[in-house]
Amino acid sequence: MTADALTDVTGLRVGHATRTGDGWLTGTTVVLAPEGGVVAAVDVRGGGPGTKETDALDPRNLVQKVEAVVLTGGSAYGLDAASGVMAWLEERQRGVRVGPDPAHVVPVVPAACVFDLGRGGDFRARPDAALGRAAVEAAAASEVGAAVPEGCVGAGTGAVVGTLKGGVGSASTVLGSGITVAALVVANAAGEVLDPGTGVLYGELFQGRAEYPEAQAHEAAQRRLAELAAKNAPPPLNTTLAVVATDAALSKAQAQKLAGTAHDGIARAVRPVHLLNDGDTVFALATGSHPLDEGHPLALNEILAAGADTLTRAIVRAVRAAESVTGAGGAWPSYEELYGGEGAGREGRGRGAGGGAPQLKCGEKRPPAPKV
Repeated sequence: MTADALTDVTGLRVGHATRTGDGWLTGTTVVLAPEGGVVAAVDVRGGGPGTKETDALDPRNLVQKVEAVVLTGGSAYGLDAASGVMAWLEERQRGVRVGPDPAHVVPVVPAACVFDLGRGGDFRARPDAALGRAAVEAAAASEVGAAVPEGCVGAGTGAVVGTLKGGVGSASTVLGSGITVAALVVANAAGEVLDPGTGVLYGELFQGRAEYPEAQAHEAAQRRLAELAAKNAPPPLNTTLAVVATDAALSKAQAQKLAGTAHDGIARAVRPVHLLNDGDTVFALATGSHPLDEGHPLALNEILAAGADTLTRAIVRAVRAAESVTGAGGAWPSYEELYGGEGAGREGRGRGAGGGAPQLKCGEKRPPAPKV
């Protein structure tokens, strides 16, 4: 039994810290590696990234493994969340050893941020070191293989995709070889995930499982989105962040290739993508428990393909798990509210799209999103 999430890569844990209300709509998500760290790499394709310690992941550089990766809201201000994670790791003597004393460590904590400033109403409400520490503590307290909360949590709390509410999503794939490939995403793109002509999610079109809404429901949804877009301030910066992980034994160079090809998974689900006002960043992690077939020089290919496909599926899950938000910072309806009910021509997808469904605030509970 798997969680269909990043945590299906044994040893990886995910923790969220979320703040809403009183001007807040943001949070931090931490991916915590098993003690001793994991091989890590990164590929940045967006034109406006906000990152920390990504140069350390270059295959030409010294650091071979990392203990944690931070995804956070708050734009560049929110990168301060990584300091809380560093402090937590240092207390446990986890990091790059730099001296004779076991306590002489420097935790290398790569981090990347999404733009969500002001979406809760207060531009100065953004993650700090305390929120980062809360997220890593949540990760450490979770069980191995635990389900990953999705939607309006952690770094996805204030996420927006185009004109829709975004959020956190996760998914996993087990290959015929027994190798697991998984993804965690914070969907917060300047581009759209929704085909304006049909109302179908681009990611579901790619998967070949799209359900087309009825024309009347689609027209009503498009009218509402247009009205809200005219009222909301245009988002100056957006970003899709992801962590793609595998239990295969990869070098840093192979992990970097995985991070790069995984961006194709974003491009299948978001259009347009990698713009100047995006900071699209993908981290790749490899725990190394499954060796690759050394006699098969192309053995990495199936992992590369699965990474992109699984990331597309994670984006779909993020959008479907998102909850509508209306507040001082703006109003962003969820895809499920607009298109999820039987009135939208879908089966078993929740309430109608006619606007009568009660809106949920980020952090309120609803039944788990269906697997996609």
